Amino acid sequence: MFKPLSRRTVLRGLGAGMALPMLESMTPVYGTDKLAKPPIRAAFIFMPNGVWPKDWDPAGQGEKFEANTPFLKNFENVKEECTLLQNLWNANSKGRNGHWPKVPAFLGGGYVERSTVRNLGVGRTSVDQVMAREIGHKTSLPSLELGIDEPRSGIDSVGGGFTRLYGNHISWRGPRTPVASERIPLYAFNRLFKSGKAPKIPGLKPDTVSYKESMLYDSTSVLDLVREEAKSLQRKISRDDREKIDEYFETVRAIELQISNSMIPQKRWVNQTKFEFTRPEAGIPENHEAHVRLMLDILLLAFWTDSTRISTFMLGNAQSKHDYSFLPGVKGTFHELSHHREKPELLKQYKDIVHYNLRQVSYVMEKMKSMNEGQGNLLDNSMLLFGSTIKDGNNHQEHDLPLILAGKAQGKIQSGKIIKSPEKTPLNNLYVSMLNVMGIKRDKIDDSTGKIDLA
Repeated sequence: MFKPLSRRTVLRGLGAGMALPMLESMTPVYGTDKLAKPPIRAAFIFMPNGVWPKDWDPAGQGEKFEANTPFLKNFENVKEECTLLQNLWNANSKGRNGHWPKVPAFLGGGYVERSTVRNLGVGRTSVDQVMAREIGHKTSLPSLELGIDEPRSGIDSVGGGFTRLYGNHISWRGPRTPVASERIPLYAFNRLFKSGKAPKIPGLKPDTVSYKESMLYDSTSVLDLVREEAKSLQRKISRDDREKIDEYFETVRAIELQISNSMIPQKRWVNQTKFEFTRPEAGIPENHEAHVRLMLDILLLAFWTDSTRISTFMLGNAQSKHDYSFLPGVKGTFHELSHHREKPELLKQYKDIVHYNLRQVSYVMEKMKSMNEGQGNLLDNSMLLFGSTIKDGNNHQEHDLPLILAGKAQGKIQSGKIIKSPEKTPLNNLYVSMLNVMGIKRDKIDDSTGKIDLA
């Protein structure tokens, strides 16, 4: 098992801000104190390309979630743990393009600027990263971002001049700083568990008291070491470059926080039952469903071991080019078939892809429900938001997004119902409530106008 390295040594050895390669050589060091009860976790699962509204929207005006439409039937086994949310939207995502500016707005709701890679701008920090900033210090990983698709690049000149990079990220550490999703199972697993012998560092003996103390309490920031040089540099560069430097420093701070969290003992929740999991092999599974479920299992493993309490998962990127021809009767990509123009033969294929993705979401919900934990199960102690940034994939409808919130968050969420908000209620109203559930005090986020009563 790798022994954690001194943070100061790592940063000096690799140079300012170049700590990332060493993160995978670090093992969490936990204190002997354990939490008396499980923590609340928050997960966000994104699906591109919307749904067919007629197969999503429930009939009638009842408040009970019945899972009685073709799409919602996928959640039959967890309907008592689910809350269907209606009439929420991101006003800033209206128009301009059906995909690129909508994906970054999923968890932030900000106005996404037309730009090249040099001038990214999504307006706001995503809610998962707000959570990570507030409570991420309690776990070895402040948050965990996972996905399936290979990132896309370039500019969509036909689609309004947006960089395709926007479509790769729902998690944003700041308005100009995306958080990349890991799509390779072994790499994602290695962020939680490492093995091997500790590297030798000249002049340092890992068994000495001084080494252990410096490992636990070294709080010197690499940014402190270069503070004077940074001030001098900022006086010589343009305003835009100063913004880039500030964003870079913010990223370095986040990396340092992750390193620090992995070294300082924290109280954590320790599950008494086993989670059967085999270390992934190198590469990506050829079978798409095997890939998706393996990554979802890693998400659950991270929650189960209390390695993190916040995670995001992308079932696909905006305008994903993944070919779903492995499904019977389907020929083409999700995005391609979402523009079915209501032609029966194309619409059926599109709906088959939506059903397939919903089965993956119900898989993780059902598995969480089956995992006993404390006085309940993992789903009882969590909240998992599933959704898309458009309602109707065919016409890019932005209002009344398809959203399901699963889990009870230790009784803070009364599930098994439908919450129908007034039309065009800001999605940020939900995020204010979710932050409060996580113990983070917020009364407003940007365009929010109140809260969603989840109790």
